[in-house]
Amino acid sequence: MKTLLNWIYGLAAYLTGFVALLYFIGFTVGVLTPVNVDSPGAASTGWAWLADFVLVALFGLQHSAMARPSFKNRLLRHVPAHLERSTYLLATALVLGMLIAFWEPVPGHVWQVEGRLPAGILTGIALGGWGLVLLTTFLISHTDLFGLRQIYLAAKGLPYTPVEFRTPALYGRVRHPMQFGVLIGLWFTPQMTASHLLLASGMTAYVLIGLYYEERDLVRQFGERYRAYQRSTPKLIPLRWTRARPPMPLVDE
Repeated sequence: MKTLLNWIYGLAAYLTGFVALLYFIGFTVGVLTPVNVDSPGAASTGWAWLADFVLVALFGLQHSAMARPSFKNRLLRHVPAHLERSTYLLATALVLGMLIAFWEPVPGHVWQVEGRLPAGILTGIALGGWGLVLLTTFLISHTDLFGLRQIYLAAKGLPYTPVEFRTPALYGRVRHPMQFGVLIGLWFTPQMTASHLLLASGMTAYVLIGLYYEERDLVRQFGERYRAYQRSTPKLIPLRWTRARPPMPLVDE
C-alpha cells in the first residue's frame, strides 16, 4: 500500500508539473490556452505592476530556493527522500498556477511585428525554444528530473544513486541549454507588450540569479572538474558549434 501511495503521489506530481509547464508555454507564447500574458484584466496599472512583480519574484524564490542543498536537507526532515523531487514539482506547479491565474496585464507596447510570415517565424522560434527546454529534460534523465526514478528505486528497495553526469549534445556547447531555451521562448515574440516585457525581464533575472547559485553548488560538488567545464564551455549562450573537449560532468535543474 505504501508503494502504491508513493506512485500515486509521484505520478500526480509528474502530471501536474508537466501540464503546468505546457500551460505556461501557451501562456507566454499565446497559443492553445484560454488566457495568456496579454489577456485583459481589471486592475489599475500601478497594482498590475506590483502584483506581477510579486508573482515573478515568488516563482524565482520557490524555484531556486527549493533546489538548494540546504533547503533540501530541511525538507527531508518532513518528506521521504524518494518524494523530495515530486514535492518540488508540486510546489513549482502551484506557483506557476498562481502566476497564470493572478497575472494582471500592463498597458503599453514595445514592438509589434506586422505580417503573418515574420510574426509566424518569431512565434515558431519561441516554440522551438520551449521545445529545447523539454528536450533537455531527456538528455540527462527525464525520469530523475521529474522524480519518477527515485520512486522506482525505493519501490525496488534500492538506494538512490545519482544519474551519471554527462554532457550529451548541446551540453557540450553550452552549460545550461535548458535555460537558453527558456530565454528564447520568452524573448522571441511578434508582439512585445509591457506585460510580456515584465514577464520576460523578471524570468531572465531569475535565470541569471538562479544559475549563479546553481553553479556555486556544482563547483562545491565537483570541484576542479566543474571549473574546467566552466572554462571550456559557455555558460548560457552557445558561442561555438563544435563540442568543448573534454566533456565534463554536469547536473542541471
